[in-house]
Amino acid sequence: MPSARCQGIMALRGLLECHVGSFLLRTTGTLFMATNDSSRILQGRLHVAMLFILAIAGNSITGNAQSDDESTGEVAANRRPNVLFIAVDDLNDWIEPLGGHPDVKTPNLNRLARRGIAFTNAHCQAPLCNPSRCSVMTSLRPSTTGIYGLAPFFRDTQKWRKRTSLNQFFRQHGYDTYCAGKIYHATHGRDQNEFDKIGPPGLPRKFPPEPLVQPRPNGNNPWVDWGLFDHDETEKTDYGVASWCIEQMQSATTERPWFIACGFFQPHVPCYPPPKYWNQYPNDRVSLPVIDPLDRLDCSPFAWYTHWYHPEPRLAWLEQHDHHRDLVHSYLACVTFVDAQVGRLLDALDESPAKDNTVICLWSDHGYHLGEKNMTGKTSLWERSTHVPLMFAGPKISANQKCASPAELLDIYPTLTELCGLPMPSDLEGVSLLPQINDPSKIRSRPAITDHNPGNQSIRGQRYRLIHYADGSEELYDVIDDPREERNLIDDAKFDDAASELRQHYNRSTAGLIEGSEARVLEKKEDGWYWQNHLIDPDNPPMDISPHTPADLPR
Repeated sequence: MPSARCQGIMALRGLLECHVGSFLLRTTGTLFMATNDSSRILQGRLHVAMLFILAIAGNSITGNAQSDDESTGEVAANRRPNVLFIAVDDLNDWIEPLGGHPDVKTPNLNRLARRGIAFTNAHCQAPLCNPSRCSVMTSLRPSTTGIYGLAPFFRDTQKWRKRTSLNQFFRQHGYDTYCAGKIYHATHGRDQNEFDKIGPPGLPRKFPPEPLVQPRPNGNNPWVDWGLFDHDETEKTDYGVASWCIEQMQSATTERPWFIACGFFQPHVPCYPPPKYWNQYPNDRVSLPVIDPLDRLDCSPFAWYTHWYHPEPRLAWLEQHDHHRDLVHSYLACVTFVDAQVGRLLDALDESPAKDNTVICLWSDHGYHLGEKNMTGKTSLWERSTHVPLMFAGPKISANQKCASPAELLDIYPTLTELCGLPMPSDLEGVSLLPQINDPSKIRSRPAITDHNPGNQSIRGQRYRLIHYADGSEELYDVIDDPREERNLIDDAKFDDAASELRQHYNRSTAGLIEGSEARVLEKKEDGWYWQNHLIDPDNPPMDISPHTPADLPR
């Protein structure tokens, strides 16, 4: 069946033929019934004119001229690449392509990195699930939306409920959109408003008969658990999510491009690795992170307010109850389990017709502390919490590349837009990484910025990180020479220029907490600082704050 454009050109040709009358043009272009010299001259002029008109009209369907879409940087829908969009929850930089842990086994993430480009200096826009994922999918900063906590979802706000998300944008441009697992926080976004087809959710479904960690830390949260119990990997949520996405790849039409969003839950707690992955790490040989127990002495005491209380335990609790090694062991094994699911996706893609026409994007919503800075979990503005995997592979992306330029997760939206030849929206705060994909040595001057509640920002350049807290205190680190960020240089005059350069990017007009904000939110009110809507009492910390004491905390 000819396309509508082809049909229009055929109709134009027929109309011209009809008006030529006795000088009937056949489809071969040969002229007949010319009876005299004048007729032959007129006949020739008509022939030339018709060929000229047809050449112009046919330009857009021949391979000899640039199409209108191509001239504007867009790609015709039937030639646009598919998108395999892989999100991993709480995955820090302990993966082989980023060299973050000496024991970790991630052969499939290595395989993906070798297939394209890994951004080795990529950072989240918020060190918490909901604000980070809202930022990725809208390409707006938390400091713009006012979404800093685990609630609200941006669709539940009056101001942002009609915002066009990344997945909606691709659907508007002819993509079939699919979602399985955790893409937005919790179960948000699992409806026909966001995606055409919805797969299994991304919540944990396999638990041991009783919690493995005893005694229970911080409020007996059932999800804050880790360790080994007997179960098969096929019983895991993430295994089912990968299986569903593989089925969609295998059954997808070749007439329209697809956008498959695949969200893996682990290594988020509870960290329950299947035994086959636990056994890849002999417990007595698991390397614990190098930790200086006095590390936080030169950090701002205000930093404690940014994670004043949460279910994840402090390092002191782990050491007191001899759980530190088991937690690290469980986390590493869960990372390797998720790596295996990524491998299953890559295998299925390589066996499909879409192999050579699919852009792959893999990212994590934020990092995760496993004892560093005397804490576990996220919600900090240091490297372990902000630094995340970010990789792209696919058509026109050269293999085996690494880029050290600062990159932000909100750059994913414009980058995928450009890689797929779609028109670029004008209201995105992210910037396409295509210049760095084309030339990884190209370092951009724009730093990576992470917000954690109003006024608290990390500004990460290629070498230095500046942290500005809402009480005005600051920290500065040379992350190249001091990757564990153990030496705060903010009071060293030799680094004043480095601090000043990054300070220019500090946003002094951040949005306050949007209506409905709750869970992991920090706010200044007339009578003091409030954590999760409860007044902070500096004299009675609910969790360990060593090496500081209550007297060190701001009032």
